[in-house]
Amino acid sequence: MRMKFNKSSQLILAAAASLAAATLVTACSQLTQTLTVDFVFVATAKAAGADNYGEIDVFEIDSESGHMRQIPASPFPSAGRDPVAEAVSADNTSLFVANQDDNSIAQFVIGSDGKLYPYNTVNTPGIYPLAVAANASNLFVVDTYQPLPICSTASPCSGSIAVFPLTAATKTTPVTIGTPATNSAVNDEYWPLQLSGSSDIIVPTGVNVLASGSYVYVTAYDSSVTPYVGYVFGFAVGSGGVLTALPGSPFAAGVQPSSVASDASSAYLYVTDYGKGEVLAYNIASANGALTAMSGSPFAAGNQPSAIVVNQHYPYVYVTNSEDATISAYSVSNGALTSLGTYQTGLNPVAIGIDPSTARFLYTADFLGDNVTGYELSPTTGTLVSSQFSPFTTNDQPTAVAAIPHNGTGGGIQQ
Repeated sequence: MRMKFNKSSQLILAAAASLAAATLVTACSQLTQTLTVDFVFVATAKAAGADNYGEIDVFEIDSESGHMRQIPASPFPSAGRDPVAEAVSADNTSLFVANQDDNSIAQFVIGSDGKLYPYNTVNTPGIYPLAVAANASNLFVVDTYQPLPICSTASPCSGSIAVFPLTAATKTTPVTIGTPATNSAVNDEYWPLQLSGSSDIIVPTGVNVLASGSYVYVTAYDSSVTPYVGYVFGFAVGSGGVLTALPGSPFAAGVQPSSVASDASSAYLYVTDYGKGEVLAYNIASANGALTAMSGSPFAAGNQPSAIVVNQHYPYVYVTNSEDATISAYSVSNGALTSLGTYQTGLNPVAIGIDPSTARFLYTADFLGDNVTGYELSPTTGTLVSSQFSPFTTNDQPTAVAAIPHNGTGGGIQQ
């Protein structure tokens, strides 16, 4: 089930045209002041067009009210079927979308007005991508199954992680996705997620790369036992994206971890436990990336927590609870969490984000509600107030969110 990179001349021509189009800026955004603080990209699983592609809804956030409005050209085809995860390049110029049913990552150049321009598509080394993360150097992709002939939904096997090195954008070219790094242990372009000496099926659920870029972590659980047993697989990131398992990896992580996030200092890691309704907190050893459970961990969440976001500028953490249709809010002190209460969302929230320009606006993708719930958070207390006219309608079954600042016009962080 291995697939090769797309390298047709048509793609090259299309990429050049897309890049040229993306550099065009509307007269409105050039000549007048705008209240748009961020662009938010919401992946939806709804099939569109002859190719049954998913779609990407693009919203702009009003810096005064938090109101989210789809830009005039939205939605955009996701360039693949069943988009399930998104990541933004470190320079905020590219959006990477994991299209699960096509085993592909679609790259879009982001225009200054938030429009998306298809640029490149690469196939993942494994089968059914489910999570992505990016920094300036690498794109990390987690696949449901390893790329083995015996692996399929009819005969599942453990998942894997792959690393695509990224080349920084230039004045004439966007970020470039390179050939995946090779794992010499298997002589292939992936790292298996498996327990030593065991044939148990390990199901991955999320991925996070630290702000430092030194370590990457994958949440997963052992589906071969009852009840499930959760783990965090940790890797050191070397030159060219080559991974090395951390000492002590995999680390115990409850019953069924569902998502993972880290703080701006790369000192703390947080994992939601879908099975037990908790948030697990870990201290990260700066010397080797090893995880140790934090005092007081785990911390109570709602039922079936599905996604987590750490505010990178203020000491708060927010978790979506998919069964309760709520957000659990926490303050953070030395990594430990203290509950700030819960807030209502649409049905079945599965993804959550915070605007990167001011860190004051929060939004959730509500899979069964077909909408985005918007909140404004208080920088001093961490509490939430509904954004004007929230919730905001999306296409069917939103699955993921990502965002970029609107060219710095949001005014930046006010501590």
